[in-house]
Amino acid sequence: MLLFLMSVHGINSVYALNVQDNKTNYFVKCKYNCRFDLKKNNCSMKNRLWTKDFTLITVANLLMAVAFYFMVPVLPVFLSDNFSATESQIGLVLSFYTIAALLIRPFAGYALDVVSRYSIYVVSLLLFSTVFFGYVWATSILFVLVLRFMHGLTWGSMSTAGSTIAVDLVPQKRRGEGIGIFGLSMTIAMAIGPLIAIAITGDSAYERLFYTAAGFSFFGLVLALFVRVPKIKPLKRKFKISSLIEKRALPVSLNVFLVTIPYGGIISFIALYGRSIGIESSGLFFLLIAVGIAISRILSGKSFDRVGPKMICILGLSLLIVGLANLALNKTSWGYHSSALIVGFGFGIIMATFQAIANHNVEADKRGAANSTYLTLFDSGIGVGMLLVGYLIQVVGYSGAYILCGVIEVLALIVFIFYTLPRFEKSSYNDYSYQL
Repeated sequence: MLLFLMSVHGINSVYALNVQDNKTNYFVKCKYNCRFDLKKNNCSMKNRLWTKDFTLITVANLLMAVAFYFMVPVLPVFLSDNFSATESQIGLVLSFYTIAALLIRPFAGYALDVVSRYSIYVVSLLLFSTVFFGYVWATSILFVLVLRFMHGLTWGSMSTAGSTIAVDLVPQKRRGEGIGIFGLSMTIAMAIGPLIAIAITGDSAYERLFYTAAGFSFFGLVLALFVRVPKIKPLKRKFKISSLIEKRALPVSLNVFLVTIPYGGIISFIALYGRSIGIESSGLFFLLIAVGIAISRILSGKSFDRVGPKMICILGLSLLIVGLANLALNKTSWGYHSSALIVGFGFGIIMATFQAIANHNVEADKRGAANSTYLTLFDSGIGVGMLLVGYLIQVVGYSGAYILCGVIEVLALIVFIFYTLPRFEKSSYNDYSYQL
């Protein structure tokens, strides 16, 4: 009986034998690396979310993300003040970060499945942290461009590895909630990072900011060193271009590509749109969108775990359509800022549930490819949105551009209902945890 229970529950070995009142209790280590009581046939850690390791990887991700968002408001000003960079030169430098991340993600996903994903995460985080010192020594725009490319490469591999490790640490029954909370660390960083950076920089104290960013990131690295990740046997397969993509993650990844096109247009041009309607500061807009994303990430993750993605995703996409229409047509301070909260809720729902869908029913040794497939198309949508919305603004103005962004979200809703959802339901047919 003992051997049977050990085999059923993936138990490695008996590590404690306790005799009390002439009764023998066996405690063993199971596949969740926790205490399993054979007498009660119970694993207390099986569905626990806030383990030490999940907490550490989430806080490490938060610190790294804060360091990343330090650079968002400051780097353009740094380039202008120190090298008299033009708008086009600044745009080129900033774009190299995204280009590098997009180039490395597919290869990082493959590497995560064939070698140790923890090693890739730690090395990438170490290099990411070290690159911040390069900005202190920068002597030209070209030097900064190279630094941004290196930062993009390390960001692409590190964020893909971090997301994959987080999924490995989250119980199957609480995967939507876990992914939502892990992603929340990025949302919090988006809200507080720029504010802290501006406070630190003050009157052009750029070196102080770069050292602080490195400090935050290195602190995240220290925490990551204490994370214990599940042992997953690496895949033994030859490299093929097809192995860079996880086919089961493609439907939702193509869907998120459509969703993030308007997102790229919002984060790039919302400040200029605000000025065009008499709102000088976009700080409150970004704060409200971050609040919306944060709240909805938590709630939608729990909903996904309970009933699946159908209704919550339809709600999220509907909120995006309404929010973009409100943003385009209600040219008042109330319309501008209420739209931030509405689209924040919409994007938060989609970000949490779509990534959970991408990882659903994917074997542990293929999650690296699944996450890289999803994140590559996520980032690609943002990049396309930056270019497309910039062009549309010149042709049809801000209101017309955001109306068309709403149309793109309508298309994303149609794709979800008739393409992404049926494939998810088919793969979840025998999964009792979803009543679809």
